[in-house]
Formats: sequence, C-alpha cells, structure tokens
Amino acid sequence: MTEPALSPLNALNLYGLIAILRGVLPHEASAIGQVLYDEGFRLIEVPLNSPEPLQSIQTLSTCLPADCLVGAGTVLAPEQVIPLRKAGGRLIVMPHCDPAVIRAAKAAGLVAIPGVATPTEAFAALAAGADALKLFPAEQLGPSTLKAWRAVLHPSTALLPVGGITPGHLADFVAAGASGFGLGSALYTPGLDAAEVAARARDFMAAWKQAHSPRRKRQKTDTAHPGAANSQ
Repeated sequence: MTEPALSPLNALNLYGLIAILRGVLPHEASAIGQVLYDEGFRLIEVPLNSPEPLQSIQTLSTCLPADCLVGAGTVLAPEQVIPLRKAGGRLIVMPHCDPAVIRAAKAAGLVAIPGVATPTEAFAALAAGADALKLFPAEQLGPSTLKAWRAVLHPSTALLPVGGITPGHLADFVAAGASGFGLGSALYTPGLDAAEVAARARDFMAAWKQAHSPRRKRQKTDTAHPGAANSQ
C-alpha cells in the first residue's frame, strides 16, 4: 500500500530524527535510504558537498514512499534552492542563518531549517520564515544552552541539535527541550554498508523512544520535585 504524503510540518512534528547522508554516492542512496525508512526515519538530507548530491536526492525522493521528506543540507545560497526542488527535494537544511536562503526556500514551498548558534540568529531566522532551528554545533552549545533558549523562544519552536549527537547523550538534549536531531557521522559515514547503517539507525531510534518513555518523564518530574514520589 502506498503511504500518504505528509505535509512538511507534520513530518517534522511526527519524526524528529533527520538522517544526514554526507558523502553518500548516488548508486548507494537507494539501499541506504530504504534501511533508514524501514527503521523509522522519515527525514533524510543529502548535504550539497556530497558527490552528485542532486542525483542522490532524486533517487531517494523517487524510491522512498511519499511520507518520507527528502532534501539537502549545507545549502549556502538562494540559487541552490530551485535545482533542489526540481530534483524532488522538499527540505533545506543550512549550517548558517541567511535570511535570503530561508526566504528562497519558503517561496519555493520547501521546509527551511537554518543553523543558528545565538538567540539573535534564532530570532532572525524565525522572522525570515524558518520552520525549525538547527542548533549547530550542538556539541559546543550543549543541553544547558538549549534549555536557556527554551525560556525565551515560543514554545512551538522546533529546536534540532546537530553536531556530535550520539545515542548515549541524546536523552540529555531531549530533557532540555530538543524537538529532534540531525544525525551525522554517528549514523552514517562514507563507505558504510546498508546493514551497518540499519544497526546504527536502530540504536538511535531506541534512544529516541527511551528518551520519550513515560517512565523517564516520571523520573524527570520526581527529580525536579523530590518530595513528589514520597507523597503518593
């Protein structure tokens, strides 16, 4: 049965993990994309500094069901937007905050996720029409920065840490308010076969689900209110 197409914002809300396939080759894209889809990923980006990225994006957008949002990362200039859309891309991820690129993406009907590292950049990106914010590099910013941003940004703002994310510390960012993640070298590096990518994808999905488990949420509440557990 053919899966129905998701609206871009629904895809972001329902599936918070973005697979970053930096360096993937066009002839590998189909097999890698299929195992990611099978493990539950519905957001995939191919950075434009990969070999023949538009060909890989076209392959992924053609071979995967319509409920998978495929696009490009490392989008640096407005003129890169239309070729991406023609290749079947629906998602633009940036390492920086350039309002001109954000506006070009939105004019083309694409999801725009710019990279931001300060509150000033965050608010500028949202004013330009960004659909979500990529906290980059997350390994330098850390969960404490994300938590502080949550105090000033609108609660509906999607915050996606990217850079150095592993299954082991994903939960710390979720507890601080992360809406999802961009997953790079810990998920995929050039040369990995589909079986290894699938195994890594399973680890990330397990960590993502664990971070959202009711038990963990109760533990977080009890930690914040030590007397709560004893008052039952």
